Amino acid sequence: MPLTDTAIRAAKASAKPRKLTDEKGLFLLIQPSGGKLWRFKYRHLGREKKLSLGRYPDVPLKEARSKCDEARKLVAAGIDPSEHRRTAKITAINQAATTFKLVADEYLDKVQREGRAHVTINKSRWLLSLLEPAIGGLAIDAITPADLLASLKAVEKQGHLETARRMRSFAGRVFRYAVATSRAQSDPAAALRGALIAPIAKHHAALIEPKQVGGLLRAIDGFSGQPMTKLALRLAPLVYARPGELRAAEWTEFDLDAAVWCIPAFKMKMRDGHDVPLSKQAVRILREAMALTSRYKYVFSSLYPGTRPMSENTLNAALRRLGYGREEMTSHGFRAMASTLLNESGHWNPDAIERALAHRDRSAVRAAYHRGSHWSERVRMAQWWADYLDHLRSDAGAT
Repeated sequence: MPLTDTAIRAAKASAKPRKLTDEKGLFLLIQPSGGKLWRFKYRHLGREKKLSLGRYPDVPLKEARSKCDEARKLVAAGIDPSEHRRTAKITAINQAATTFKLVADEYLDKVQREGRAHVTINKSRWLLSLLEPAIGGLAIDAITPADLLASLKAVEKQGHLETARRMRSFAGRVFRYAVATSRAQSDPAAALRGALIAPIAKHHAALIEPKQVGGLLRAIDGFSGQPMTKLALRLAPLVYARPGELRAAEWTEFDLDAAVWCIPAFKMKMRDGHDVPLSKQAVRILREAMALTSRYKYVFSSLYPGTRPMSENTLNAALRRLGYGREEMTSHGFRAMASTLLNESGHWNPDAIERALAHRDRSAVRAAYHRGSHWSERVRMAQWWADYLDHLRSDAGAT
């Protein structure tokens, strides 16, 4: 006779477990402790088996019968309900452990251990933060091109075309890593090539006319902002390093007596260590900086609290304060300035200039041949360049 809620509620525990039978293999197991557990009895491949369907009253009679019907359909189809449940549980656990966010974090940890530059890792984590709201919590093998495209288009609509492009590129690297580690079958980002509006390439604004360079140097000398910002502005044209390399420079990287700055590989864009010869003028500026920040890790430290490098926007903001718009001069523009004027001088081997700029040779054979070369020429060039900038700064150089 089928069970009723009234009969179930009235059922009392006894010294031994006992069963109250419903129908179609469903029964309620009453434990000596008083617990009432739903069970479904079935046969699969000739063996009798039981499937747990939950505890009464958390699972009421009507719901227990519904679960029983679902299990009976599986049995009729030749599927073991217990094995089906176990497989589904494993799948859910695997999906929870292979979300896009978790795989992306694992990928970033991997490339960081491989020595990828800090600035690259930080930018990648920023791109991940933009992707996370839309796809971060999704199982990586379930993400479709449409899922990813919706996230990218939202950024594109805000006018951030380059950011959307980089988001797609970063997502592609994560998906390919997931494929390589057997957690995804394909890269949805690859299907989106051409789906985004291509950004118009923009070069970093730079002053390259000698007279204008002289005016900029005089403006820097008259800068009235933070002393460390002024020192960084004064040093930037002398060493023409990438802005991220300059602001993250640490005192341990400098040998002022030997007049050299040794930038470790993990900080470089191309992941090759880079040595920068220092002119007398550059050494003087660094000794001035030492009086202010030698107790800190970074040469150009944020003084409050002093544990981080100068903000990446500091130098560009200082240039704006001096009256130079973003279309006129940027902190990255000091590199273009040096490259242009050094090449135009005709005094220096173009290969020495490229090495000074830490540009990687596109030819692997040529790069290997020139590795470590031009150092003595670069030392002479660094001093010539500093003296030339002094000349441009002077009234004589301005005319």
